[in-house]
Amino acid sequence: MAIDVRPATVFEDVQIMVGPKRPDANVCWCLSYRIPSKENLALRGTARGERVAELVREGPPGVLAYDGEEVVGWAAIHPRADTSFARNRKIPRIDDQDVWSLWCVRVRPGHRGQGIAHDLVGGAVDYARSQGAPAVEAYPVENDGEKVDLTMAYVGTRALFERAGFSKVSDTDSVLNGFPRVLMRLDLA
Repeated sequence: MAIDVRPATVFEDVQIMVGPKRPDANVCWCLSYRIPSKENLALRGTARGERVAELVREGPPGVLAYDGEEVVGWAAIHPRADTSFARNRKIPRIDDQDVWSLWCVRVRPGHRGQGIAHDLVGGAVDYARSQGAPAVEAYPVENDGEKVDLTMAYVGTRALFERAGFSKVSDTDSVLNGFPRVLMRLDLA
């Protein structure tokens, strides 16, 4: 199986990966870290999808993985300065580099366990590199091989990012699903 990872320029494919089954549902849409908290909390129902469509028109808000023409995965990646990570008190800012943040990796049910998450991380890094990013940061859980609840697994695990060449650079004060999150970075220079 050859997985093709490319910038997320097709809203309908982003919608398949991060949108709800019911358009009026108040699900994340991968907006929680991407837009200011006040705006995120104010958006309800179909307005959430409309905001994502706007982001797609402004430029890819991440990357999508395809198996042939079927979308099977998503990774959110964007310059940290334009995300809530720029102001996050629980995840430290290491330096003043204009790094990109990679905060969500999702693989569709029926396609998991095939290495697509690895393809997504690699594709997201390639996309950031093509846009001139000096480094990519991720904030996965330190789970030491323990099972992570699927609804909280979107941040990835330390092992996933280590396999992609990332190194742990800092602990954080953030905890997800009972697991501490760590700050990992891959320098692209």
